[in-house]
Amino acid sequence: METLRWENGTLYFLDQTLLPHETRYLSLTDYRAVIEAIKRLAVRGAPAIGAAGAYAVVLAAVAAAREGREGFAARVRAAAAEIAQARPTAVNLRWAVARQLRVLDIAAGEEPEKVVARLVAEAARICAADAAANRAMGAYGAALLPPGARVLTHCNAGALATCGYGTALGVVRAAHAAGKIKMVYADETRPLLQGARLTVFELQQDGIPVTLITDGMAGYLMAKKGIDAVIVGADRIAANGDVANKIGTYSLAVLARHHGVPFYVAAPLSTIDAAASDGSAIPIEERDAAEVTSFAGVAVAPPGTRVWNPAFDVTPADLVSAIITEKGVFYPPYNFKDNQEVLPIG
Repeated sequence: METLRWENGTLYFLDQTLLPHETRYLSLTDYRAVIEAIKRLAVRGAPAIGAAGAYAVVLAAVAAAREGREGFAARVRAAAAEIAQARPTAVNLRWAVARQLRVLDIAAGEEPEKVVARLVAEAARICAADAAANRAMGAYGAALLPPGARVLTHCNAGALATCGYGTALGVVRAAHAAGKIKMVYADETRPLLQGARLTVFELQQDGIPVTLITDGMAGYLMAKKGIDAVIVGADRIAANGDVANKIGTYSLAVLARHHGVPFYVAAPLSTIDAAASDGSAIPIEERDAAEVTSFAGVAVAPPGTRVWNPAFDVTPADLVSAIITEKGVFYPPYNFKDNQEVLPIG
């Protein structure tokens, strides 16, 4: 299934809030609707959010072009600023919007319709490059796994989180194709169950053996069943290798270190924010308390319950065994600030 696609001026999203029970595509022609879809997790996963943001800029440019040439660029920039803030932690969103704004600068003085065409082409390049990057990191990551590997993953870093194939699950897919995967264990990933709803769904579709566990079972799983590697994605990686990912990732890294299990992060270079010196510079999104106090519209906590609901946590670099990218595998000590492969984020 395609996560998103652009067709005849309309952006189509697979609504991931409905999976695995219903497959429905949203058709959006307003950039504000894309922002709302990103916020409510209809589209999620850092690379997919980046691609969605790139196409949201296109929709903003289409709307701005209808108002005429005068003030066109300013209107697009104002909308782009809104889009970039839809989810603050996933740096791919800001990165993709910045790429579109560079296109806007390059096309300065051209007719709005020509600028729109340039922006569509750039968004398509972002999507195609992401899918290619995922396959490359899949190959690099698969080489790290032993035959008969038992892998633990968290949240969803698969095709549904990208423009195709996946980051952490891209590694799993490549390893499975090489006959290396014995079992994948998927954390359910509370409070929204992306692991249970999406990761298990993806792996079942591909015929990859998968076992679902609750988040609280990971440590006992490592002790009793044996795990050969933990592989997760990332929403932002700081220059020193600190990794922001779905809440619960930090706990897995601590458990992996205690049990002597390699802890790998698979992410494209666009997820690295070289301007963030360490994890303390990464903004952590906090979400609505209702995500914790209720599930599927049913209250599970007493009225008035206080809630702390960070969507992400930060895993210190010294707990990360390696970072797998489309340009190869990086090992500690990490220093992405001076690495020429890391693209600047505007």
